[in-house]
Amino acid sequence: METSQLLKGVLDLAVLAVLRDEDGYGYDVLRRLRQAGLDEVGDASVYGTLRRLYKSGLLTSYVEASEEGPHRKYYSVNALGRARLAESARTWRGFAATMDSLLGEPA
Repeated sequence: METSQLLKGVLDLAVLAVLRDEDGYGYDVLRRLRQAGLDEVGDASVYGTLRRLYKSGLLTSYVEASEEGPHRKYYSVNALGRARLAESARTWRGFAATMDSLLGEPA
């Protein structure tokens, strides 16, 4: 099974989860996703997802100066984003439990 195909369906959830406890800028979010084990996630996918979630009203953003280069645009999860994260997490857990059951693995 292609990991990249699975990732397309859950990238919104993964990005919201990464930003749940700590704001982050594009490359930082990408780094955290990869550190969590999503090695195949692409740069463009993450940046596109951040823009889409922001335009959907699930994230807020602000700009901070960086000593290492240009200013960075940070994203944070707002109340609407937290509600979507909770809803998507419930959906994911139900789906994962169903798949575990189908595959004969303990939930």
